[in-house]
Amino acid sequence: MPQDPSFYLAISILALATVGIVAAASLRGWRDWIEYKRSELENLHRPTADGIPSTVSRIEVADLKERVKKLEAIAAGIDI
Repeated sequence: MPQDPSFYLAISILALATVGIVAAASLRGWRDWIEYKRSELENLHRPTADGIPSTVSRIEVADLKERVKKLEAIAAGIDI
């Protein structure tokens, strides 16, 4: 191994630059992923143009109806 101080300085600068590049690329990927998920959620809950509820809305309504049935059964004293 060379004992020249400039060798160690060059290696440490290269390592620091590598860490910086990897960190910047990871941050860019994270921000893009968050933006993708945000747009996915916006598209999921946006009402359709023809007034027909989306599949997600129908599933949510069906889930709420099922919960109401269970609560009514509990209130009536019926064991499900």
